Amino acid sequence: MTTLTIKISAAMEREIEQATQREHLTKSELVRRALAAYIARQAGAGKFVSALEQAGDLVGCFEGGPGDLATNPVHMDDFGKV
Repeated sequence: MTTLTIKISAAMEREIEQATQREHLTKSELVRRALAAYIARQAGAGKFVSALEQAGDLVGCFEGGPGDLATNPVHMDDFGKV
């Protein structure tokens, strides 16, 4: 492994110290994990995820009820009313 030196505030040093104690990790491991999570999140930030992909396991999991609420206007009577 290589070494990276950074400058941080005293407040961040305290927060890192608290996190290392809470997570039972070394400072290096904590920072490595944080950087890896940041890099992974940035890499996936440009990828479009549809609502179907996010809730795909819910699609089709209910049985019964109308197939489409728009087919019967009665189902829309209270729509938008508080």
